[in-house]
Amino acid sequence: MITRKDLFRRKSVSLILEHAGDKPQGSTLNRRLGVVDLTSLGIAAIIGAGIFSTIGTAASYGGPAVSLLFLFTAFACGFSALCYAEFASSIPISGSAYTYAYASFGEFIAWIIGWDLIMEYAVGNVAVAISWSGYLTGLLSGMGLHIPEFLTIDYISAYRGFQEVINSGLPVDQVGRHLQEAWMAWQTAPQMGGLRLIVDLPAFMVVVLISVLVYVGIYETKVAGNLMVLLKLITLLLVIGVGAFYVDPDNWSPFAPNGLAGVMKGTAGVFFAYIGFDAISTTAEEARNPRRDLPRAMIFALLITTLLYVLISLVLTGMAPYHTLGVSDPLAYVFSLHSLSWLSGIIGLSAIIAMAGVLLVFQVGQPRIWMSMSRDGLLPPVFSRIHPRFRTPSFATIIAGLLVAIPSLFLNLTEVTDLTSIGTLFAFVLVSGGVLILHPRGVKPDKGLTPRFYVPYFNSRYWLPPVLLLAVALYFYLYKVSLTESASSVWTDRIPYLVFGLISLIISILAVIRQWSLIPVLGLLTNLYLMSELGFTNWMRFLVWLVIGLIIYIAYGYRKSRLKEWLSVKSSNDRI
Repeated sequence: MITRKDLFRRKSVSLILEHAGDKPQGSTLNRRLGVVDLTSLGIAAIIGAGIFSTIGTAASYGGPAVSLLFLFTAFACGFSALCYAEFASSIPISGSAYTYAYASFGEFIAWIIGWDLIMEYAVGNVAVAISWSGYLTGLLSGMGLHIPEFLTIDYISAYRGFQEVINSGLPVDQVGRHLQEAWMAWQTAPQMGGLRLIVDLPAFMVVVLISVLVYVGIYETKVAGNLMVLLKLITLLLVIGVGAFYVDPDNWSPFAPNGLAGVMKGTAGVFFAYIGFDAISTTAEEARNPRRDLPRAMIFALLITTLLYVLISLVLTGMAPYHTLGVSDPLAYVFSLHSLSWLSGIIGLSAIIAMAGVLLVFQVGQPRIWMSMSRDGLLPPVFSRIHPRFRTPSFATIIAGLLVAIPSLFLNLTEVTDLTSIGTLFAFVLVSGGVLILHPRGVKPDKGLTPRFYVPYFNSRYWLPPVLLLAVALYFYLYKVSLTESASSVWTDRIPYLVFGLISLIISILAVIRQWSLIPVLGLLTNLYLMSELGFTNWMRFLVWLVIGLIIYIAYGYRKSRLKEWLSVKSSNDRI
């Protein structure tokens, strides 16, 4: 019978390190990554499609003041980054949030977060691969190179687009470009047994190529990642440098045309642009000095990308009126307005490189989380198999590649990409909460392990009340502004807000009474708020995914747990 004690059995830091080091000779990973390489991987993961698309939508809501939203979001992510940094310094193991949860919450929550990260990494990368395919085909089309439409779109999008054109009654040349492509794909696709052969081949191929690169070795991955980041940074600095000469300061007035409510409306989109810094922690066993370099790399990556985001948002809103920026490719759009089409092509190429970099980092991260789960017995041993020559988790890398490549051929994930964000935020919540469980007052018990980094301690009893008063004042201001908009919303959409309000109240009271460390508390509250913004439907999908994970854990992980075996042996020895 499964007991509560069994579900929440925790692994000490020393035991985690012992089990991670309990490997045959030659089955360890190569330590090739320094702080520059780790920072580069963080930048590669963060700067993806968000800066080339999401930034325009956010700017169309908030105007030039969206630059302040990037600062606010970076500040919120910074709370979680500091908590990740403390864990990464204390537990330099590749399991990321999964391993951190094992040390703080216990085995069941560790499994849940490991299962959650599968969704964050795999589903997210399928969406990135599909976006990459769209940018590539658009760039090739602009160069006069044509790929048949039925090889560049998924089956569902082609079918829906074809039906939409038929139902509209309009000639094909009078509908939108994406509908024209869907109609053409459906009309020209070869058929086999009445089934049209429509697949997104570029999306499949890029995942295969990235997976092969990750399989071959971390050194090759490092070189490719650093090169991609260098090209991205050069392009973005070029955008900022050239765009600065075309900025019209009149476009910055009014600075916040829709008030604070308009600025905050882009919160979810801006947060998407910061997803990825946590993936650095999955390379802990390939870092030369993980205790020192992992915390530095996370913070450096967050600072560098925030500076770039703020500068680009100011240039973007200075080059064109904010209300015209709600397009899919805002950077290319503003330069085309100033007859700089040659730079639009460079931006398109940079977007392709940026998304390839995101694919690279997450295809590196996923197998290493599985490797850690396999070491603990929660997944079959084959997932922790290390290639004797390449020194990479070979089987896990292949499965991770297939898990992303095959769905990218035919799936349309438009309706479920928010699962990536809710999964990421859930990981942030647990990591922040884990720091509070282990060191609620920032006190480090001496267990023979001195972390190189720890979250600075500020007493919540004195700091949290004024912060909450400011947050409540902002809430009532925003509520007053958006009352008419929310009055017609479905009542179920209010449930996440009510849940957030209740949990945040309980956490705040406990934090003040028990004098918890302020930064992890703020990490909990800000990430819970962002989760509440993702809507009731996404919460239900997320819960269904977690229930599936629970079934798998009970069927396999609970019985095969290495910690369960270790505790059983220890108990037998104690009786003797």
